[in-house]
Amino acid sequence: MGFSTRVITIFCVFLLSACGTGISGMVRLVDYNNQEVPNANAEGIVVNMINTSLPIEEASYSVRTGKSGKFESEDGKIKPGLYKIEAGKTGYITETMTVQVDGSSEVVLDLKKIPSKSRRSHRSSRSDHDKIVNPGEVNIQPPSM
Repeated sequence: MGFSTRVITIFCVFLLSACGTGISGMVRLVDYNNQEVPNANAEGIVVNMINTSLPIEEASYSVRTGKSGKFESEDGKIKPGLYKIEAGKTGYITETMTVQVDGSSEVVLDLKKIPSKSRRSHRSSRSDHDKIVNPGEVNIQPPSM
């Protein structure tokens, strides 16, 4: 191996080690035809990143999207491994994807708008009159040995 080949190899190893591990990407708000919803606000959506190969106390990390729906993990917060990435917003179907992260990974999450005819709202009772006040006797006993 010549001198110039060794210098290039060392430079490439240094460059790759400086890159680090991270997840970045974008959350898009789309309709059922995958067309962006006009005037939809993708700012502030929470993107959860869960490393399924780490102990639970080290596995979870989340960020919020910026004005354009873009997000990026902080340096040093993402460790290599298999990640479940999830984002959701009221009125849209939550999107989840699985990504193997060994370096820098970029993802796009498309949240599909729930059609207005599919949404349901439930009205609460106006009074306690129709609620079950006394559902019956509850008899709690210790387990027998």
